[in-house]
Amino acid sequence: MRLITERGVLFKALNHVTSVVERRNTIPILSNVLLEAKGNALKLTATDLDVEVVESIAAEVSQEGGTTVAAHIIHDIVRKLPDGAQIEFSRGPDESRMALVSGHARFALQVLPPNDFPDLSAGDMSHAFDVSAKDLKRLIEKARFAISTEETRYYLNGIYLHEVAGEGTQLLRAVATDGHRLAQVEMDLPEGAKDIPGVIVPRKTVQELHKILEEETASVHVELSETKVRFACGNVTLTSKLIDGTFPDYGRVIPEGNDKEMRVSNAEFAHAVDRVSTLSSEKGRAVKLNISDGKLVLSVNNPDSGSATEELEVDYKGEPIEIGFNARYLLDISGQLESDTARFLLADPGSPTMVRDSSESSAIYVLMPMRV
Repeated sequence: MRLITERGVLFKALNHVTSVVERRNTIPILSNVLLEAKGNALKLTATDLDVEVVESIAAEVSQEGGTTVAAHIIHDIVRKLPDGAQIEFSRGPDESRMALVSGHARFALQVLPPNDFPDLSAGDMSHAFDVSAKDLKRLIEKARFAISTEETRYYLNGIYLHEVAGEGTQLLRAVATDGHRLAQVEMDLPEGAKDIPGVIVPRKTVQELHKILEEETASVHVELSETKVRFACGNVTLTSKLIDGTFPDYGRVIPEGNDKEMRVSNAEFAHAVDRVSTLSSEKGRAVKLNISDGKLVLSVNNPDSGSATEELEVDYKGEPIEIGFNARYLLDISGQLESDTARFLLADPGSPTMVRDSSESSAIYVLMPMRV
């Protein structure tokens, strides 16, 4: 194998593929990235057996071949090389090392045979459709903060993607919840996505996909089956196993009879929550909302550090209500809202509260209250 490629292009590709490689591995080959030189391209592949990322970049290939090399080591080497540098890879047929040369720098890297590298992408996909990168990014961005990190409830460790019937149209819906808050985001069902199975896309896959979509503006080709999903955008392909479990009936958590509505400036509300929560305890992060006609008083009372209050003008006409929430959760939801005004739909201090944008109806957020 012998090839030359440019440092910036290689570094960008390594950023994508090495992020799925775990730092600690009991299987040595999983610490490596697979390099395959063919035609006028270098293909890089990395996997943790659950998620696989493949990216192809332009290269001057003088001798085709393949090998695997430690992912984080090659990433660090390329990161430290100067911008615009040319990088040459070479490896003889019997060598257990690969040479990496750039300018006056030369590295001899330990390699493992490419035949030992696992292939995650095998298998047929039952459904395929295209979706704009912008729409897909928005869908996962607005839901991912609510993904559970509690491993015992593994079926909540991802985003539930499924088809639902809207008013006269079919929708693609993303739902995530950790039991304390829930995010539900929708978009028009892409052409070709009809009758897709409901799938739970794992948290790590969502994170990796979000990184890839940051730089992508065109469309994403999505393929899925009951057990796997594949996203292809540009020259990057991400394949992942799906969570084998049943997502709970989240519809039962979304309140329908919340008749008390408070409208508040989203920016002012977020800043006020952030300020008063400075004194909240690290464990509970509780903030009390005291809502009455035209007025919201946010307060924190912590025996260890003191108390704080802040008053805001709000649009509210109804019976006064006093309710507590986790400050971090309030700020997470506030950060997802697109309009200047947040709508809080409340029932009583012990029932879930719904938060929505004032102008945008495709996203719903549900928040469980706290005792304060």
